[in-house]
Amino acid sequence: MTSWVDLTNFGIACAGFTIALMGLLVAVFSSYVDRESRNYFIIVFIFMASYIFSDLISQISLIILGSGYAKLSRVAVFLESLFSSMLMPLLTWYLLKCSKISPRKNPILSGTFLLFFFYVTILIITQFSAHIYYITDDNVYHRGSLYPILLVPPVLLMLLNLFALFIYRKHLSYLQIKAFSIYLIIPLLCMLIQMKFYGLLLIVIGTSVSALSMFLFILRDQMEHYVKEREENARAQASIMVLKMRPHFIYNTMTSIYYLCEQNPPKAMETIANFTTYLRKNFSAIAKNDTIPFKEELEHVHTYLAIEQTRFEDKLYVKFDTPHINFRIPPLTLQPIVENSVKYGVDPELDPLYITISTIETATGSEIIVTDTGPGFTETSKTNENDREPHIAISNIRERLSIMCNGNISFTANEDGGTVVKIWIPSDQHH
Repeated sequence: MTSWVDLTNFGIACAGFTIALMGLLVAVFSSYVDRESRNYFIIVFIFMASYIFSDLISQISLIILGSGYAKLSRVAVFLESLFSSMLMPLLTWYLLKCSKISPRKNPILSGTFLLFFFYVTILIITQFSAHIYYITDDNVYHRGSLYPILLVPPVLLMLLNLFALFIYRKHLSYLQIKAFSIYLIIPLLCMLIQMKFYGLLLIVIGTSVSALSMFLFILRDQMEHYVKEREENARAQASIMVLKMRPHFIYNTMTSIYYLCEQNPPKAMETIANFTTYLRKNFSAIAKNDTIPFKEELEHVHTYLAIEQTRFEDKLYVKFDTPHINFRIPPLTLQPIVENSVKYGVDPELDPLYITISTIETATGSEIIVTDTGPGFTETSKTNENDREPHIAISNIRERLSIMCNGNISFTANEDGGTVVKIWIPSDQHH
């Protein structure tokens, strides 16, 4: 008659096998994990699924099939022990990989392999001896008097990996330390309990749950690393855009200042002050690692437009309707959009360009609206090979909005001609 312990063990093995298959599927289709980590977890979950499947076969053979299936039970129990032991050397290698420690001639990795081969040797000897465990001809499993010896190498393997985790902890992130700790401590505790109390197969569920937990922590760590890299790349691109300020804008501004020095010295001084402020704000934006108050970005736009209005006089008119400024925004978000409007909209042969910059507070966040009466530049407009900077800038703005504050940007055509640009910032970016 099947006992509640047998039924519980069977349920534990089924749950563990399901967890291992689920981990394998996630590892195979995960796009945020680097190739070595993905390959490691694929191998780990394959070995784990093989280990738990062998355990299921041994349970079915010993409990349900009974007499006449002793050979099947011996093979299943042997494979169960072999597959489970393979997980520890793999873990040592992966820990060294994450710590950026060369595995060549590493004493801990060498010690791990020695313990693993010692364990496999004991397993092989066990097939010809009854001192550790044996399965009778009528298919009944028994532990021998020396059974604890079989568990010594796995325990030492876990302790050795814990030691490696301790000495290499400074090379690992917080999430990696947490992942390795869970993967080692939970199975170790289950194994120690199982050495003392024979019955429930705690080690099966402990190993599978800890492996999946480890994988999820590593996945989260690598996703955070991926997002951080994207953010750094976006900042680097923004810095490049600053350093690649339009030569014509600088040249024309300096030319305007040159002529104003003779014709209107006070205006020349004002333009120099505005141009200096513009340059300072542009370059200080490179050092910003977080969002800034919208008020600062708005001041930057005011300064830029003051310079352009000095150059274009009656060809450029700007209206500000910004009662709502109590929110934060990635630096160099609004200014490049306004600069695109000026670049594509001001033409001596066309009507004057009118730009309106407004802000609205909504139930879900803040909206910045830039409307112009230009020819209708959008992010999908066709440009020649030498005029890609606006599109690069817009792509960079969109990426930084998404990463730094979960915002977005959209472009639509104005009914009366021109372009409407809307930037949305979620409410959690308010002061």
